[in-house]
Amino acid sequence: MTLSSWATSSVEEVASTGPGIRFFQLYVYKDRNVVAQLVRRAERAGFKAIALTVDTPKLGRREADIKNRFTLPPFLTLKNFEGLDLGKMDQADDSGLASYVAGQIDRSLSWKDVKWLQTITTLPILVKGVLTAEDTRIAVEAGAAGIIVSNHGARQLDYVPATIMALEEVVKAAQGRVPVFLDGGVRRGTDVFKALALGASGIFIGRPVVFSLAAEGEAGVRKVLSMLRDEFELTMALSGCRSLKEITRDHIVTEWDSPHPRPAPRL
Repeated sequence: MTLSSWATSSVEEVASTGPGIRFFQLYVYKDRNVVAQLVRRAERAGFKAIALTVDTPKLGRREADIKNRFTLPPFLTLKNFEGLDLGKMDQADDSGLASYVAGQIDRSLSWKDVKWLQTITTLPILVKGVLTAEDTRIAVEAGAAGIIVSNHGARQLDYVPATIMALEEVVKAAQGRVPVFLDGGVRRGTDVFKALALGASGIFIGRPVVFSLAAEGEAGVRKVLSMLRDEFELTMALSGCRSLKEITRDHIVTEWDSPHPRPAPRL
């Protein structure tokens, strides 16, 4: 699982719940001392990687937040920042997150920061928010240990490409040097199969887990993960795949594939 910097549970609280592979999703603050503290806490708590988020120099216009006037209740706070003087989210037309991000997040974030992060942690750094071959090559050259193809749930920029459409370009650019993961738009086990066929090393799932957690708590999350697994295994079986290694590009047809020539009809 991946825990956001802005989670309402701290890295220590999550780590204490039991075993598991955990990544820490990092937003880079203007105050680099805050960033260093977060990274070191995640490292001490046993997190296995840093997912450096690079697609949020500024929060997108999230009209759903504005329309429903969503705000966190007072008892929910950004636990990873307790004790740090970083201000609070103002009550605004939206959740207050936009103004908070504008005041705290470093918009000058660059590829040099990947190298800087490597000086303060031994954890592998995954660059989250990549959608192009060019950024993939630059990320690898900067020392990224992996790529997460992500469009931030399409909440940052209107008409951003679907991650499944950007995936193959990124995989080809990575040339097997680093693993490539995908998030965004995964709703069925068939979506997982398609992503793996296009070269993804793994899949991250957001909204289905959050929705199921809100509806039925832990039992809901277990149910959703079980459904995805069952659908994925069924898709494998019906596609003739006995193992993950047998899932190949030949198992899918995409809109951008060249049309296959059809044999001329016999007269």
